[in-house]
Amino acid sequence: MSEESFKIILSAVTPLIQRRDTPMREAVPVDERLAVTLRFLATGRSLQDLQFSTAVSRPFLSVVIPETCEAIVQSLRHYMEFPKTADDWKRIASDFDELWQFPNCGGALDGKHVRITQPANSGSFFFNYKGYFSVILMALVNANYEFVDVDVGMNGRVSDGGVFEHTSFGESLRNNQLQLPLNEDTKANLNFVFIADEAFPLHPHLIKPFAQRTLTPERRIFNYRLSRARRVVENAFGIMANRFRVFHTAINLKLPSIDFVVLACCVLHNFLRRHDTSSYSPPSFIDAVDARTGDIVPGEWRTQPDNLTALQALGSGRQADDARDCREKYCQYFNGSGAVPWQDRAV
Repeated sequence: MSEESFKIILSAVTPLIQRRDTPMREAVPVDERLAVTLRFLATGRSLQDLQFSTAVSRPFLSVVIPETCEAIVQSLRHYMEFPKTADDWKRIASDFDELWQFPNCGGALDGKHVRITQPANSGSFFFNYKGYFSVILMALVNANYEFVDVDVGMNGRVSDGGVFEHTSFGESLRNNQLQLPLNEDTKANLNFVFIADEAFPLHPHLIKPFAQRTLTPERRIFNYRLSRARRVVENAFGIMANRFRVFHTAINLKLPSIDFVVLACCVLHNFLRRHDTSSYSPPSFIDAVDARTGDIVPGEWRTQPDNLTALQALGSGRQADDARDCREKYCQYFNGSGAVPWQDRAV
């Protein structure tokens, strides 16, 4: 983070975290509050370790860090604005079409388990199938590796196949409340869609790969085109987890504080993607596309562990006819008028 970026954040959070001196003690300056919070997020060091390097007591850190994270989320939330109109969704789709050759796409969905220490008196409520305690982070990411919407806090024990249904985004999608573009306004009159992996349910506006056992040459091409575009969400999680090392540890805070820590990292990720791109996520750090062949060149973040476990892929279950038809139409499009020369490598 550059000094200029630090000052922008400091100016934004100051009204929310500034405290007055009292007759008993002087208030910790705002810049120190922000600095120690960013150090916690960036290093993942324990509060006990931080108290020795910052000269701030552990109990006070347990208050300051969540407060500052909440202030970051509130003051910089405009860096993660959720689309409100069809035109907003079209702008996201235009980037997906231009950068990843996937039309009518409003974003890539994925979810991760964020490791936490066992909350008091919680039993096995947060114990996931991987054998540790976690909360789930669900995210929608645009073509520029930025978070469009995030939902965090659901306990890790919840069946991964049902997580999406309980998020605010999932409920809005199911109830047709997202103000998505109509088919007459989309390329090839196809449904406006979101893309995901096998862990998600098929929906008329949410498509995922065909199962391996049902693949044909045409379906392999569809899967290749979808997985290529879906890399943006893998990159967003990978970049964030490598820059904010708090994800490499079991976060040892109260549950509401954990939510603000994770949300602050997502907001700061978007902020730094726009203000400090060259240092936060240089081109070599992110997956790149060979303009000549269309091949994906893996980014450097993939050589580092991100410590965020993916949701478990479950059986697809019964799928509605209109959801299957939507995916089949995209398969036909990618093998017809929407074909590109480099996709044949998938067959």
